Amino acid sequence: MLSRRSVRVKVMQLLYMLNRDESLELTELQKAYQGGIWRAFELYIYHLYLTLRVAQYAEKDAANRAAKLVPTDEDKAFQPRMSTNPCTQSLANHVDFLNMVKKYRFAEFLDEDHIRSLYNAFSDTEEFQAYHALEAPTDSDHAKMLLELYRFLSANDLFLDMTEDQFNNWADDESLVMGAMKKTLKSTPVSGAFYQEHEPSDETVKEFGAELLTRTAREDAALLAEIQPMLKNWDAERVAILDMIMLKMALCELLHFPTIPTKVTLNEFVEISKTYSTDKSKEFINGILDRLMKKLMEEGRIVKEGRGLIDQ
Repeated sequence: MLSRRSVRVKVMQLLYMLNRDESLELTELQKAYQGGIWRAFELYIYHLYLTLRVAQYAEKDAANRAAKLVPTDEDKAFQPRMSTNPCTQSLANHVDFLNMVKKYRFAEFLDEDHIRSLYNAFSDTEEFQAYHALEAPTDSDHAKMLLELYRFLSANDLFLDMTEDQFNNWADDESLVMGAMKKTLKSTPVSGAFYQEHEPSDETVKEFGAELLTRTAREDAALLAEIQPMLKNWDAERVAILDMIMLKMALCELLHFPTIPTKVTLNEFVEISKTYSTDKSKEFINGILDRLMKKLMEEGRIVKEGRGLIDQ
């Protein structure tokens, strides 16, 4: 699930912490990195479980309708298909998924009133009404309904508050988690270890992210010495902290990660700067990295594996 860009962002945030608190040890950063990487996967499981719980509330809705003294025709005809359909049931009965929910103790801090409120709000939508008007819905219809439910939830203030209360990484991992959720819900009914493709991979987490964090932190002074001559009229101390961190990380990639094309490195940090730094950072980082790449290539210090990687 984790892209290299999201890993870069997490490394950048940790290096920023180190810049603000020099008493931090590298081992502390490495431990925080590993924990932060897995928090994105944990958030994915949380959203999947919360979506399941809201869908399952349909059975309580059906019971409440049946218990009315004077139920309407609509009440009498209502079926809790959001809960009983094969797609929802594949999650509700998935032992490994439920074990992860238990491991993370999600059920312990979910408020039933919140689940009811989310379900009731969704039951007022046109999508909900159209789904229950279908005479013989297919698995595709059920999967589309779960996806509509998640789309609704992800734009709901209560749902967002519930997420932010438990996960301070939501803002950084939002697009990542939403992408994983949509892929999973579209593929329901699920079976087997469906969640494994969204777990952090060793290649991304260890070989790339952990190495980038460790090298950039350990070689801080040497990286700064390479960057300073490129600043021209800029004083290194006046460069925005995050901009300098991104420059160091990018330089580290150029020098020590032979399988990452140079243009990928440049483009990635320019894109990250748009979100996390100042309005002028995009042009500044692009200009400095362009000079650095030209200098290092002239010196033969950028060595990439595979044909054309320098120019890709």
